[in-house]
Amino acid sequence: MSADLPSRPNLPALGAAAKAASRQLALLTTDQKNALLLALAEAVERHSPEILQANAADLTEARERGTTAALLDRLSLADGRLAAVVGDVRAVATLPDPVGEVFNQKLLPSGLSLYQKRVPLGVLGVIYEARPNVTVDIASLALKTGNAAILRGGSETLRTNTALVVAMAEALPENAVQLIASPDRALVSELLQMHQYVDMIIPRGGASLHDFCRQNSTIPVIIGGIGVCHLFVDESADLEKAIPVIVNAKCRRPSVCNSLDTLLVHEALAETFLPKAKAALAERGVRFVEDEFDTEWMSLTLGIKVVAGLDDAIVHIQAHSSQHTDGILTQSDTNAARFIAEIDSAAVFVNCSTGFNDGGQFGLGAEVAISTQKLHARGPMGLEALTTYKWVGSGDYLVRG
Repeated sequence: MSADLPSRPNLPALGAAAKAASRQLALLTTDQKNALLLALAEAVERHSPEILQANAADLTEARERGTTAALLDRLSLADGRLAAVVGDVRAVATLPDPVGEVFNQKLLPSGLSLYQKRVPLGVLGVIYEARPNVTVDIASLALKTGNAAILRGGSETLRTNTALVVAMAEALPENAVQLIASPDRALVSELLQMHQYVDMIIPRGGASLHDFCRQNSTIPVIIGGIGVCHLFVDESADLEKAIPVIVNAKCRRPSVCNSLDTLLVHEALAETFLPKAKAALAERGVRFVEDEFDTEWMSLTLGIKVVAGLDDAIVHIQAHSSQHTDGILTQSDTNAARFIAEIDSAAVFVNCSTGFNDGGQFGLGAEVAISTQKLHARGPMGLEALTTYKWVGSGDYLVRG
């Protein structure tokens, strides 16, 4: 791919090229894919000055438009973030390759020998906003699983994404990763209709993007990444240990989808524990609301509600959770077991920060997205989530009776 990316690409041509590339990528051995991943990491590292310069230009323009601090944080690759992205690529190279795995082998009474074999999905269409690290994350996970990818990042990081894809193209097979390098929103609608070329759509962004993809796509869509996340502080919780967990869940990186949005506190703790928790959070700039529980804040804003107990907390979470990440702080094994059983979220945590719902923290390497739906993949989507399987049967010139 040249540096002169088209302003309005021919999407059917991109799709056909991606489909052809996916057939070749599916044939690569694990060693070949890992060598390409290491070359990709080196290419991004080598071009880091140009990438960071492009990112600085995107950030400058975003500031001039009055972009919020939370979104600016999501746009930035500064302060070692680009180096961390490169590290993630190298980490993916060390992960087991799911492609080619054979499972569920059996010999049927008919004489048919049957097994399932894990294979790539084919072509991924990924539509995302803000975070340019997604560009490299998707590329590395797609390559490891033998998939091609068509990427459509947000206009706010067009320079950064272009620089990243140009750098990666030096290391990747032709058309393995292609960028829709245009801010024209009509191209998103066009991509969603390209079922003859694209096998899965993965949107990463706000609720409006997810709804748009779900309503307009002729291609299967994986929905996720929208997190209205809760922590319930049970009456039995170790209160001294609870405050650092709450602060970490809210303040570690408030602009990401696994950050805490609503803190639920048992009414028995309202007068003693809650003021201490609020003071610790306020020291870090957190502001509090008590009447809005359906917002993914993506900032240093936190909803707080005092509840009558575990039953009340479960009812609240069931009503307001986006089924992304919800947790309980408790010393009661019985209450923990009930919480796990009754909270139907992609990740349910006991006595730990919501920030752990992350592909890297789960040992999956870089993640494609965090799925909040129930079909095909749920939670952080790592390598296996980018594969499907085929049935393989064999016999001795076997005929069906």
